[in-house]
Amino acid sequence: MDEQQLSGSLVDRLRDAFETAGYTVGGVAARLGAQADNALARNETTLAYQRTAGGDPLDIMIRLFLLQRPVPKSLTAKAFHGIDDDLLALGILTPRGDEISAAIDLRPYAEDDRQWWVVADLTPGLDGRREPMRSDYVLGIAPASLSLVKLTVPIKAEKALDIGTGCGIQALHLADRVGHIVATDVNPRAVQLTSWTAALNRIDLDVRDGSLYEPVREERFDLIVSNPPYVIAPPSDGRLTYRETGFAGDAVVEQLVRQAPEHLTDGGWCQLLANWTCVRGQDWRERIASWTGDRSSWAVQREQLDPAEYVELWLRDAGLQGRPEYTSRYDAWLRWLDEQQVESIGMGWINLHNVEGGTLAEEWPFEIEQPIGPHVLDRFERAEGLPADLTPLYLTTADDVVQETAGRPGAEDPATIVLRRQRGMRRAEQADTVLAGFVGACDGDLSVGQILNALSELLDRPVEEVRTEYLPQIRNLAVEGFLTMA
Repeated sequence: MDEQQLSGSLVDRLRDAFETAGYTVGGVAARLGAQADNALARNETTLAYQRTAGGDPLDIMIRLFLLQRPVPKSLTAKAFHGIDDDLLALGILTPRGDEISAAIDLRPYAEDDRQWWVVADLTPGLDGRREPMRSDYVLGIAPASLSLVKLTVPIKAEKALDIGTGCGIQALHLADRVGHIVATDVNPRAVQLTSWTAALNRIDLDVRDGSLYEPVREERFDLIVSNPPYVIAPPSDGRLTYRETGFAGDAVVEQLVRQAPEHLTDGGWCQLLANWTCVRGQDWRERIASWTGDRSSWAVQREQLDPAEYVELWLRDAGLQGRPEYTSRYDAWLRWLDEQQVESIGMGWINLHNVEGGTLAEEWPFEIEQPIGPHVLDRFERAEGLPADLTPLYLTTADDVVQETAGRPGAEDPATIVLRRQRGMRRAEQADTVLAGFVGACDGDLSVGQILNALSELLDRPVEEVRTEYLPQIRNLAVEGFLTMA
């Protein structure tokens, strides 16, 4: 790829070509129709190819960038208003005889009312064709990157850092609420393509080359986000930069978390997707707590895979299934994990708030509300803001809480009572009749202490005994949003 920049009038003319043709998420969907659009999401291009036979500029753009099909040079010149030679010089397009092909993936992307174009490497696996990726492959918009977008706390910030920016998708989402964004990547190709994504979307982005925090020494940020190369793999010549590093095990995630406070402002946030090893004889929760230290932190394990499942997942991702080297790579990877005493691999996310506090590390493989970022922010505020003494507080039951009971027909009391939230993490907490009665009484009229006093009289139990038993459970319900301060 040419080191020439996508900038100035060329950006304006390329954006104009896209907008005039209707090369947007809505425009593409309308042209293809639901069936072909859904098939393309499954990497099947046949129907979309049939729907783009007219040869107008939108058809040409779809065929080039989304279907990865060559088109006649004469139609390319028409589609791009005569800047096709500039796009060839940049390496965005490439000649193939009398035809032109796309050399990179340049696709529309929309979120709410915002419309962007994202630059990345070509999509592997179209029509079942799966070739091994180049080592410096730059991944485009992927489920993991969108998960981080939805995880990010919705704060306005003066300065943010995107570590391992890839195609720049995190920076796009931060641009309207952060004054200055620094995006870094150890892969020079990712730095180049992220710069193009920023230019094409008229975003002022400070893009730097380097590993982890090296490009931002002595700098501090209000928000750090990272979808790092967290795949836990043995050292290999076939390493893919976007997902693997030369770090041992989960050391890349450990360093990101341990060093985050040094690069955060007071009260700043660090949020990242992560894989971590579950080592024989060690509790993964304790390992992560040792990384976060005395900072207020919350780690969630969304999935846990055994070593064989993990290796199969990432070999498929690299397009190696069915290829001659698959078996040898599989065996070597499994042996290496066994040598590292790895019994399983956790997959999830870590949130660190740069204030003093404790660490919660938990498994939660269940369905959650998206985006989860607002709930993450609310949960930290509740956990950090509750006073030591809850008894003077006036609490109300959250609107989304429902009570579920189960038991034998005709029984005087239910066998089980479950309080369930419909929003956020959608947690469920088992309760006895006393705790359920407390929650039912939380309408903001009586304090926590007054309700517990009334319950102790009703139960004919000492009030201190009732408080000792139920205040910790009430605190947990308040932290998890079942109860809110009136």
